Amino acid sequence: MSTVILLPGLACDAALWRDQLPALSAHHAVRVSDVHQRHGDLPSMARALLGEFTGPLVLVGSSMGGMLALHAHREAPQRIVAMALLSSTARADTAELLALRSDAIVEFEQGRAEGVLRANAMFAFHPAHADDRAWVDDYVGQILRVGVAQLIAQNRAVMKRVDMRPWLADIRCPLLVACGDGDLLTPPEHSREIAQAVPQARLELVAGAGHLMTWEQPERVNALLLHWLDGVQPLHRAAR
Repeated sequence: MSTVILLPGLACDAALWRDQLPALSAHHAVRVSDVHQRHGDLPSMARALLGEFTGPLVLVGSSMGGMLALHAHREAPQRIVAMALLSSTARADTAELLALRSDAIVEFEQGRAEGVLRANAMFAFHPAHADDRAWVDDYVGQILRVGVAQLIAQNRAVMKRVDMRPWLADIRCPLLVACGDGDLLTPPEHSREIAQAVPQARLELVAGAGHLMTWEQPERVNALLLHWLDGVQPLHRAAR
């Protein structure tokens, strides 16, 4: 039986999966990885992930976690039974995004992280949820708990990533690609192009969700992942 590894997004921790862990753990062997907090670039994170978890893996990554999953697959495709990419992209940062991240890092280094995060929190949520003070507090609190040093380091890691789209056609394992219909950070077009390039991909748009779909639509995400995993694990057992 393969292990399901949950990969948090940038400057996030296991709290990103707080609603998924109980539901998934009732049926599967599930772990949350923190390699993104211990290495300076995505290839190094991928190698550490593969070294720390033995055997066949099912990778479920949100945002930066999805980028990490793609790098792990490129590093050792034979180890990856299946992948789910939530709110993610295979693209490298554009020049505009690189400039925005660089400007934000300066603000973070000057002690203004919380103000910048609160000013931009609306982009993490579906427009219907952007004014929810409790969710914004939760989101900002999670990042500040992980720490400003990690926020800076992980932004730099994402800025250094390469365009993974040329390797998408090499993916032969089952792939679930899911995106919130109101995702402003990785819009649905990013998920569509991944799904169109991968032979065994399945695309799902989650209604009423933005970039943080695991929090905004937990029941829908849980049902989606459980149904998908039920199809993936029998495939692995039959192949053994």
